[in-house]
Amino acid sequence: MPTPPRRPAPPRPPVPGRPRRAQAPAPAVRQERRARTRWGTRMATTLSVLVLAAGGIGHAIVTSLDTEIGRVDPFKDMKNRPAPGHGTNILVVGTDGRDKITPREKEKYRLGGAPCRCTDTIMLVHISADRKRASMVSLPRDSYAEIPPHIDATTGKHHHRHPVKLNAAYAEGGPNLTVRTVEHMTGIKIDHYLELDFTSFMRTVDAIGGVEICTAKPMKDAYTGLDLPAGTHKLDGGGALQYVRSRHVDGASDLGRMQRQQRFMAALIDQATSNGTMLNPVKFQQVVTSMLSSVRADEGFGAEQLLALAKAMRGFTAASSEFTSVPVSDTSFPVKGIGSTVKWDPVKSKKLFAAVRDDKPLAPYAPRSGVRKKLVEVSPQQIRVQVYNGTRVHGLGARIDTALRATGFRTSKTALNWARRDVGRTIVWFDPRWDRSARSLATALPGCELRPVEGQGAVFKVTAGANFVGVVPVRAENAFQGEFGVVTGDQVICA
Repeated sequence: MPTPPRRPAPPRPPVPGRPRRAQAPAPAVRQERRARTRWGTRMATTLSVLVLAAGGIGHAIVTSLDTEIGRVDPFKDMKNRPAPGHGTNILVVGTDGRDKITPREKEKYRLGGAPCRCTDTIMLVHISADRKRASMVSLPRDSYAEIPPHIDATTGKHHHRHPVKLNAAYAEGGPNLTVRTVEHMTGIKIDHYLELDFTSFMRTVDAIGGVEICTAKPMKDAYTGLDLPAGTHKLDGGGALQYVRSRHVDGASDLGRMQRQQRFMAALIDQATSNGTMLNPVKFQQVVTSMLSSVRADEGFGAEQLLALAKAMRGFTAASSEFTSVPVSDTSFPVKGIGSTVKWDPVKSKKLFAAVRDDKPLAPYAPRSGVRKKLVEVSPQQIRVQVYNGTRVHGLGARIDTALRATGFRTSKTALNWARRDVGRTIVWFDPRWDRSARSLATALPGCELRPVEGQGAVFKVTAGANFVGVVPVRAENAFQGEFGVVTGDQVICA
């Protein structure tokens, strides 16, 4: 007779004082968790994909990547370096190399100029010791810097210490002098070095399926060819390169460009968490082939390190990343023979890098609600509001005040009664000089009516009407928070 099937053994009762061992997740769940191994502009794109690949595909394939990555020795003969802190510090450098870009792409994306053999983007990426947070600090390429004594990599000439713009360190001494200069300026020991150029950036964005960004106002830059109307856009590699390179869309120049790079990085992380690219072996191969075309890294930054880092960063999301730039005191500091430079704030910058060195979060703690906020042009933190109740609904004004304050508006915290109590439609009264702020406030109050009042001043008045249904959470593109002007990734991705 056939043997009857075994009955599964009943579950063992828990042993007092001993926690129950978690059941191993199903293969699909394990695969999904691997897909959540993530972190994150141009240079961070490559770093992000490498880490995601390490977590999602496996050791054998990742190990084979070692032979594809170009190697440099940025730490050769370095002495008197800063003491190591906690966590891992990676200097990510984007160069303006364009040798492998086709003539058609050069024309379309305005890349016809000669490369300067200098760094186009410089960023310090700090991975916390517990692998639960990535802090990314942009270093303006025009920062005033003093280069240590060195031998010029091109001419062989010995140079004494002298002032330059930060991006010139690469031209004079390559990765080694760049690392030495950054360590001297920040007091942070660099553990790894990663470098890529225009080609690897464009090909990687295309391979991952493009990245979604949003803007509250039109963006146009004749120098890069960027031309985006207000709204949400899916950018391919070329469009993404235009977006992160543009410096002439507003008056913020390179500082504004760094903010756009940070928003792009956050969007990249969000994209990687949702489209399953790293779980598809064919797609993975396309991404890897594209990005490794121009990547260089130090010898110690290989497959084994990537795999270990990726496994430790399971559950990483856009909210786990935080972005800021070095605090500056002068955006146009003149230096003889060099021109206008960016001067760092000596007090705030030291405090920022001390926090990085001590492995402390840069962004102020804020409970994660998981609610996507609608994009507005002016940050609600800059808008002062006085709320009035124009209905007979008891406490309506106070509820609106609380809701507006919760999404960032600077309310008076005390709602008043309007002279009339039969207002049918909520009204926003505003001085025409603050029309952009008025539109931002109106976005938070769907169905309201905008009424200009000459000479009202900077305080906006909101009269609650019977049609009020609720406050829509809003945010601005550059709503920086805390002492160092930090944003987290979930605060800047598209709603």
